[in-house]
This record gives sequence, structure tokens and C-alpha cells, in this order.
Amino acid sequence: MVFLAQVASGAHSAGAEEGGAIFMSLFHHILPHQIGSVAGIPVFNFQIFQVLALVLMVLIFGALRTRMSLERPGFFARIFRGWVIWIREEMVYPIMGREDGRKFLPYFLYLFFFIAFMNLLGLVPSGVAATGSLYVTGAMAATSLALFFGAGMWENGVLGFFKSLVPHGLPAWLFPLMFLLEFVGIFFKAFALMIRLFANMTGGHLALLSFLGLIFFFAGMIGKMAYALAAPSVAFAVFIMIVESFVALLQAYIFTILTIVFTSMYMHPDH
Repeated sequence: MVFLAQVASGAHSAGAEEGGAIFMSLFHHILPHQIGSVAGIPVFNFQIFQVLALVLMVLIFGALRTRMSLERPGFFARIFRGWVIWIREEMVYPIMGREDGRKFLPYFLYLFFFIAFMNLLGLVPSGVAATGSLYVTGAMAATSLALFFGAGMWENGVLGFFKSLVPHGLPAWLFPLMFLLEFVGIFFKAFALMIRLFANMTGGHLALLSFLGLIFFFAGMIGKMAYALAAPSVAFAVFIMIVESFVALLQAYIFTILTIVFTSMYMHPDH
């Protein structure tokens, strides 16, 4: 909010109050804000698109579930089957192995597609990327954190999990320090997952909206002649939109693959 206030202040000092208002309006829609309430419970803009992502996942995979196993599935069934096979064969099984990977595959499939759908919905006109909210990325990172502890304790036992945090053969005097560092490191891994996804999605949308806002910003400074900047501004915006489409899938991949790596690491610390 401080950044937005500075933008508006700068626009005002340059005699571009209208341009500053445009920037405020553009940036406001990507920030978490309340849009209403249900039974006295506040509803935020990103929650709508978060639920929409879940609904789309249920509808799409529910409709394609039986077709994906056919020898000649339809076009969309082939696309999503390819993604599922790629996640299984290139992400989960190579890291966790087939035995462990088969147990956790449904969760990692859900994780990848949930993030991807939320990211892509943010590219729809008037859409909001729910992953641009720390509430969403924080909750997902907390889920991954619970998975690190749960999978590690399930595989090694509670005592064995905590003993495995420290490498064997360390001097006794160094054990408490290393244990503390490794234990805190688990939380920092989850924190890094949260910040990475939030920062990348928010930064991309800010860049995209900045190029579009330049049209109206300069229009407020030098009049209608500034609309000649519309063509290059829109061209840059379209270019960033294409890059953002790739980033939307890339960030889903990074969050999922790191969760797989960390989970496997705490399940099999000796590997």
C-alpha cells in the first residue's frame, strides 16, 4: 500500500492525477481486498478464483477421467493425460521411487494442477491470481511443512525422524547446534516455498499492469497525443502475458518439485 501511495503521489506532482488513479485502479485489483460478505463472513477477491480453480479441476478431470484410459482418447483427454504421465514419470517416480511415489502421487498431482489453475486464472481479463496472496501461498507452504514432518515420521518413526536430522559421526558438542539448525531449516524450506510463489506471481502481474497503465499515465501528462504510446505499451503487455503463461506453469512445477524433493529427503535422509 505504501508503494501505491507513492505512485499516486508521484502522479499528482507531475500533474497526472488521472494517470495516478488509473495505476491505483489497476494495481488494486491484484491486491487481496474484501468484495463482500456471506453470513457476516468477509469474502475476498482471491477466494473467488481459488474456489473457481477447484471447481474447474473437479469438472475437467471428472469429465475426462474415463476417457483418459482409452486407447484413443479425445484431444483434451490426451493433453491432460500427457501432463499426468509427465508429472508421474519425470517428477515423482525419479525422486521418490515407484513404491513411495505411487502413495503420494495423488497429492502431488493435485498440488501441481491447483497451483497451475490458480496462476492461469490470473491471466484471464479481470481475473485474480490467488497465488498472489500470502494467505494462499502460506497455507500451501504450511501443508507442505506438515507433509515433511508427517512423511518423515511415518517412514522413520518420531524419534528416528528427529535423529536423522543430524548426520552421523558428528562430535557430541556439535550435535545440539546442528540439530537446531536442521530443525529450523525445515521451516525455512516451507517459508521459501511461500515467498517464491507469491513474489513471482505478484511481480509478473505488476509488470504487466504497469505497461498498460503507462498509456493512461502519459495521457494525463501530455494529453491525447500520448495514446500513440498505446501500440508499444500493448505490445510489451502481450509479450509479458506470453511470458507469464510460461511462468504460471513453471511456478507450479517449481513448487511441486521442491515439495517432492524435500519430502523424499526427510523420508530417506541417508540417500
